[in-house]
Amino acid sequence: MKEVKDMSKLACVWVIGEEVAAINELTAGAKTLGDETAVLFAGDKEQVAQILGADKVYYLGPLTDKILENYKPAIIKLVAEKKPNLLLVRNTKRGRLIAGALAANCGINVLTDITEIVAVGNGVETQRMVYGGAAFRKEKSTNRINIACVGAGLFQAGDRQAVPSIIDVDDVTPDVSIKCLEKKAKGGEKVNLAAAKRVVGVGRGLKAAEDLKMIEALAAELKAELGCSRPIAEEEKWMAKERYIGVSGVMLKPEVYIALGISGQVQHTVGINQAKTILAIDKDKNAPIFKQADYGIVGDMYKVVPALIDKFRK
Repeated sequence: MKEVKDMSKLACVWVIGEEVAAINELTAGAKTLGDETAVLFAGDKEQVAQILGADKVYYLGPLTDKILENYKPAIIKLVAEKKPNLLLVRNTKRGRLIAGALAANCGINVLTDITEIVAVGNGVETQRMVYGGAAFRKEKSTNRINIACVGAGLFQAGDRQAVPSIIDVDDVTPDVSIKCLEKKAKGGEKVNLAAAKRVVGVGRGLKAAEDLKMIEALAAELKAELGCSRPIAEEEKWMAKERYIGVSGVMLKPEVYIALGISGQVQHTVGINQAKTILAIDKDKNAPIFKQADYGIVGDMYKVVPALIDKFRK
């Protein structure tokens, strides 16, 4: 029987990256958007076996003394030859740089800061934040090829499937190359808030850094990850930037989000508006967060949180 093509999907969607965890998130999204999924990967070739859900992997080469940008000519050549309908990259400085190079050399539309993407006909329709996250705008691109810069958490990595076939890509020497001289571990925490099912977020209502122990205790009882609003990470520096939730931080999709002492400014709420259930605790009954919450407690979190911890322990 002849296979019937799903008209709601694109023919071919590619993912470009170097970090397997990020690639697996993007590949999960690519599978929902396209009939065929491929990954352009640079790094340790043995890591290809850890890539989930792709039909094939175009292996660019190692990153021992190179960075991903060195493979731009090879990526541009491959995209020009194969002409995938859509490319997905992580919305990072490196991802946007690759997107810009492809746009300039291959006539590709670049779609940035997207919060939603669906296949429509031969193109894509996206939703993105505007006015600093105060509103959303839908855009449709019918260009032959598009590239979307996707933030963490928009897609969830899928289950392990068969190891994809590997195609070695011929290297193309760039006119100007950058050599990696040294790699150092970045300070900070390794946390994947975007994948967490439960998240406890804390804001300016926290009076001192040592009071985080109380918040950590609640998170531990709930088996939840700990996050924060921008001032706690970037102004007070009481928590790592990796835990900042908001328009320029992490976008969440948890089953439960608990906001403690967070007033609910739009910069934060755009990062939590896809949570299934939101509980807010704040002493100001007029705090904007209560308009976003499914459940709210008007009260001092220094009294409410210990009571909740005691309740959960019992």
